[in-house]
Amino acid sequence: MFNTVPKRYDLVNRVLTLGFDGRWRRRTAKLCLVTRPARVMDICCGTGDMALHLAQLATSDVEITGVDFSEPMLEVAKYKAAARGLEHKVTFSTGDAASLAFADGYFDAVAVSFGFRNLTYHNPMRDKYLSEILRVIRPGGKFFIVETCQPHITPIRMLYHFYLKRLSSKLGALISGQMGAYRYLGHSATEYYNAQGVRRLLTDAGFGHVDFKPLLWGIAAIYTTRK
Repeated sequence: MFNTVPKRYDLVNRVLTLGFDGRWRRRTAKLCLVTRPARVMDICCGTGDMALHLAQLATSDVEITGVDFSEPMLEVAKYKAAARGLEHKVTFSTGDAASLAFADGYFDAVAVSFGFRNLTYHNPMRDKYLSEILRVIRPGGKFFIVETCQPHITPIRMLYHFYLKRLSSKLGALISGQMGAYRYLGHSATEYYNAQGVRRLLTDAGFGHVDFKPLLWGIAAIYTTRK
């Protein structure tokens, strides 16, 4: 599915979120860099937006790596990095989140933007993905997640779910030509965990205390946790 959408993936993201997804990624990148990491991975990096925000904001000595299993997505990411003059600050590589090609504790921080749901929503490999992410973070290092969430105010949640199920899937399909991909988006986002569910998921996997920052009335959130 993800190999079919890269051509208009960024455009659809901007349209469906009214541009908020870029702001949320940049905010997460800033939080990540506050910890002064020497090595950062953007896992499930897709077309590279989070990695590129990190590259724009970080000093030149920070090693930034974007990893994704979809080569068409990574081709777009590499093109964007070169177009912005950032190709020397970020490396993109093909990788399987269940078997990352890095030593134990290699990264000071790992970030993921709107890919965590794909790793953990009704995914039989969920526990393996979480244990592998935990493995490559050094003790004391942090994991940053920006992902869709469930608003706790009922009318907002109902309106958000209506938008996801009735409007966003059709609009995404219209722009991209890929109905299945955006039907999945709407379904998985409406059924995904609330903040308490994500906290439990992370702590059960072995991560420490989880901080939660709701975004736009809780339709998305930034989670921060530590190994």
